[in-house]
Amino acid sequence: MDESSKEGKGRHDLLLQEIEAIDDYWGPTFRAIFDTDECDAFADKLDSRIRSHDKDIEKLCSAHHQGFIESIRDLLELKGLANRIHGEVQAIDSDICHSVTQLKLKGQELADARRIERNMKTTIEMLQSCLPVLRAYIKLQQQMKEKRYYPALKTLEQLEHIHLPNISHYRFSEHMKKSLAKVRESIKEASMVDLKDFLESIRKYSPKIGEVAMRHTAEQLNIDISANSSAIKRLISPTMSGEFDYEAPSESEYSVEEDLSAQDLVDFSPVYRCLHIHTVLDAKETYENYYRKQRKKQARLALQPPTNMHETIEGYRQYFHGIVGFFVVEDHVMNTASTLVNRSYLDDVWNIAVSKIASSVRTHSSYCTDPALMLKIKNLVMLFSSTLKTYGYSVSQLVELLQEIRDHYNEVLMQRWVHVFRDIFDEDNYHPIQVTTPAEYQRVIESFPYRDSNLEASPFPKRFPFSSLVPKVYRQIRNYIQACLQFSQDLNLADQEIDDTLRRYTNLLLTRTLSGCLSTLIRKPSLSLLQLIQISINTNYLEESNAWLEEFIAQLTGASRELSHIARLQGRAVFRDVRDDAEQQIYEALKRKMDEFMELANYDWQLNEPSGQASSFLMDLIAFLQSTFQAFTNLKEHVAQNACLTACRHIAEILMDLLLSDDVKSISMGALQQVNLDVIQCEQFAASEPVPGFEDGTLLSSFLDLRQLLDLLLSWDWSAYFHDYGQDTSKYLRVSPQRAITVLEKLREADKRTVFSVLKKSERDKKKLMETVLRQLRQLLQSSA
Repeated sequence: MDESSKEGKGRHDLLLQEIEAIDDYWGPTFRAIFDTDECDAFADKLDSRIRSHDKDIEKLCSAHHQGFIESIRDLLELKGLANRIHGEVQAIDSDICHSVTQLKLKGQELADARRIERNMKTTIEMLQSCLPVLRAYIKLQQQMKEKRYYPALKTLEQLEHIHLPNISHYRFSEHMKKSLAKVRESIKEASMVDLKDFLESIRKYSPKIGEVAMRHTAEQLNIDISANSSAIKRLISPTMSGEFDYEAPSESEYSVEEDLSAQDLVDFSPVYRCLHIHTVLDAKETYENYYRKQRKKQARLALQPPTNMHETIEGYRQYFHGIVGFFVVEDHVMNTASTLVNRSYLDDVWNIAVSKIASSVRTHSSYCTDPALMLKIKNLVMLFSSTLKTYGYSVSQLVELLQEIRDHYNEVLMQRWVHVFRDIFDEDNYHPIQVTTPAEYQRVIESFPYRDSNLEASPFPKRFPFSSLVPKVYRQIRNYIQACLQFSQDLNLADQEIDDTLRRYTNLLLTRTLSGCLSTLIRKPSLSLLQLIQISINTNYLEESNAWLEEFIAQLTGASRELSHIARLQGRAVFRDVRDDAEQQIYEALKRKMDEFMELANYDWQLNEPSGQASSFLMDLIAFLQSTFQAFTNLKEHVAQNACLTACRHIAEILMDLLLSDDVKSISMGALQQVNLDVIQCEQFAASEPVPGFEDGTLLSSFLDLRQLLDLLLSWDWSAYFHDYGQDTSKYLRVSPQRAITVLEKLREADKRTVFSVLKKSERDKKKLMETVLRQLRQLLQSSA
């Protein structure tokens, strides 16, 4: 055997030893075998080793076979014995188990009985400690069911502060606490429902409460809230008697069914209960905020005036009653629950409310055009402010509001008096009043305090210098003053302040209303000249009435005469201005009438010879002027003089315009002489002094321009004209070169139309002289330019 065979055998032995020595894992050994190429040799070696071990086992079994048989026999005997012992042990074990089971059952029953006894004792003790809680809780549930929330709140307090702390270690107490929290909310919600019902009720009864409060105030202050209701309409009557049928509101309009107070009309207990409940529930602030918020909403609703408030007094009453009722209720709550409503809160609400009240009344009263209704509004505002003043509210803004309403009231009055004055003007015949009996004379004197000894001494029929317009206007001014006084009464104003107010409003009536009406009247185109003259005469006597009106105001107000100069009536100035305007209208009307006569002028400018007398239209005009100036006897002297002077100047202007008119292309000497005759007639009229009081030559000076021009043209005194031109002593000082040129050219034009004038030497010389005069006049005109 070679050396490699030995090495392989030795390696196989080692591997077999490893396999025999290891029982469970031969992986490395097998890997080492398979890593070599001797697997078959090792398999043979392994088979050889297995056979060797089998032989050893057979030898061992043969050597111990007898002993094995005996051991088996012994084991069989032990088996029988063991089976018998096992049966006995099982029987004993069964008996013991049965006994133990019975013992356990009895022990368990005993333990259960003792546990039940102990639990019963503990339960009884616990139930005894929980019974007050349960009783209180059941009582609480019953009270909640019966809606007796105030007692339920007391029970809830007992549960939370007395009973529940004693059972706080029980779990059900937590559930009960949660349940009580729900009960607390239920009480709070239920009390809020009562409060909402109260708020709805108080909103319903607030107008009634306010009505009662305002009536009580009227009784305490002795205010007649139905006074002055018909006086204003009686004063507006345009008749001299001043009668006007008007039915005053009865007392029943302001009365209530029963004399009830706020407490009688409304149950305030829900407010106090709710306040107490929320105080206990630690939600007082929430409740106060809610109450104030809801009441402010109701205040806003109360402050909203009815849409048709301005139409009738009932709208204003309803508005004021609701507001007074609101603040009376709040005042009562403040006095009984000061923490809920305090003075500062009420003052804040009032300060907001009074501005809205003033604005609403101001707006709605501005639509009012009925003075009687405005007096009722004034009385209501006064009563409203007096009522709230007794509750401690500031009413200064309402006093200012009354002053504004007073101003609007007087504007309404003045608008009414515009129609009154217009009706008087339309009804007047503008003729002096004539009375035939002492009774008629006395009625006029009573309506207008005019005194004239000559008129009193004259026999009937008597004639006043003024028309019926004067006493009617005077009476209506007095009525207006009385109507103004109606509003100022009961405003707690001093006599002097009332006096100044009446004078101020009377001045407004005079300067605006009456002055405007008179100005409109005198500008009516339908008025005749005589009517304008009568209006001017009327203003004289209306001016005199100014002192009587001042005395009348002083008698009404009782103010000191010494202090009345502060606001004098402006009637004199007003009537003076109107009279001046009327005088101007008289002058204009006189001119228009004169123009109607002058439109009839039909001069024949080619006339050969004058008619020998003044024109007929001019004679008619002078006759008209003479009769017209006789109607000026009752006018002041200067008016008649101005009218007469205006008439003369207007005639001179018309005649001058006729001579200088561009429409007249030529004027004959005969036509010029006819104009001269007319001017002579006018001069005679002026010299006759149709109106006395003129200085000598004043009226004649109106025709001086015409007279000098005609004298110059008719006398042909051109040498004197040119010699004295520009000198103050000139005989023809008022004749301008332009006027002379104009008339001369028309005379020259008339001469051209005479066919045979060129055949006469005198006419040819005259023509040359005329050309020479025209040339010199143009030179004067150019030199003066």
